Amino acid sequence: MLLTLFASPSFAQFQADSFIEKLLKKHPERFSEILKNPDKYQVQVLYTRIDRNKKNEPHFTTHGYRVNRKEYFYPASTVKLPAVALAFEKLNKLGIDKYTPMLTGADRAGQTQVLTDTSAENGLPSVAHYARKILLASDNDAFNRLYEFIGQEELNDSLHKKGYPDTRIVHRLESPMNAEENRYTNPVRFEKDGKVVYQQPGKYAGKELKATSQILQGKGYLKNGELINEPFDFTYKNAFPLEEQHKLLKALFFPAQTPAKERFDLTEDDYRFIYQYMSQFPVETEFPANYTDDYYDGYVKFLMFGATKTRLPRHIRLFNKSGDAYGFLLDNAYIADFEKGIEFMLTAVIYCNEDQIFNDNKYEYETVGLPFMANLGKTIFEYELGRKRAVRPELDRFEVKYDK
Repeated sequence: MLLTLFASPSFAQFQADSFIEKLLKKHPERFSEILKNPDKYQVQVLYTRIDRNKKNEPHFTTHGYRVNRKEYFYPASTVKLPAVALAFEKLNKLGIDKYTPMLTGADRAGQTQVLTDTSAENGLPSVAHYARKILLASDNDAFNRLYEFIGQEELNDSLHKKGYPDTRIVHRLESPMNAEENRYTNPVRFEKDGKVVYQQPGKYAGKELKATSQILQGKGYLKNGELINEPFDFTYKNAFPLEEQHKLLKALFFPAQTPAKERFDLTEDDYRFIYQYMSQFPVETEFPANYTDDYYDGYVKFLMFGATKTRLPRHIRLFNKSGDAYGFLLDNAYIADFEKGIEFMLTAVIYCNEDQIFNDNKYEYETVGLPFMANLGKTIFEYELGRKRAVRPELDRFEVKYDK
């Protein structure tokens, strides 16, 4: 087996062998079309097998399929997970509780203020409630508010220092702001009992962040309803390579096995919060109250379940952050079956844009992307179900209490 080693020792090692490909080939009814033309679908997969010793300490073996950090994909909502972790970390450094009301101002044209949040129990916005909305339903505005609190430059510098050099988070989501406007972030203040406990002025990112070379994809895109017959430019868009997504997931779920300089400065309550809302179903949610009615169990659960609208088993939990945009469909998950004692990590991306036109809302998510994600998760799960373990894992750390 070929062991791929990255230039930086901080990167997780993965085996760029044929393990995943061989596993997929055993199921032609699931993967034959994808395997015939993987370059067309730009599939990348990372799977980590976890084996525990008698002390319940994990040992990791990671396999990769077509993993290539130079093959750009748009990371969509997967960038929200590092934003949650860094927002909690920043609060801890400031000595502010994550439930403290956070009020967002506006000091530039195009910026919007937020002083209330009717979906919160107390009617006020907070980092905790924004994080809850991100992890439960991938709320774009909630991400934008954390982006503004952290600041573009601080967000990227923090990730680079922790060993994510090719991650680039440079813009709000579903926002009309251009690259320059996204360098400016809103003023923010935290209030407790009517008193300001921390005030942060609007910020400007001093250095321009973009791809080192131009990224052009596809053959056209819609702009203001008009088809532009030119490749779409992703040079100033977010980037979050698959290895770095997988590494960040491991850092959040296995901090004790992560080098100290690469860990997030989180409390045990922060970890519990993240585990809870990454895996909680909307129907188990108290606030936002409308999530119970508006979202089904499989909403944003792509791996294994393919966003199915049927009721999902409660003993299997996906602690995940998925995303879809511009035809790219992604999921990044720690998956656990608490009844059978199974755990593994799985991260994948697939491109579903047959006509190569962006912004036309004609993407094959339902027919190509979601079936692939469901089948990939099932195939790895079935492998895990059949393999022998020397020690059954104790998964108490991840068995969290849900809202209801």
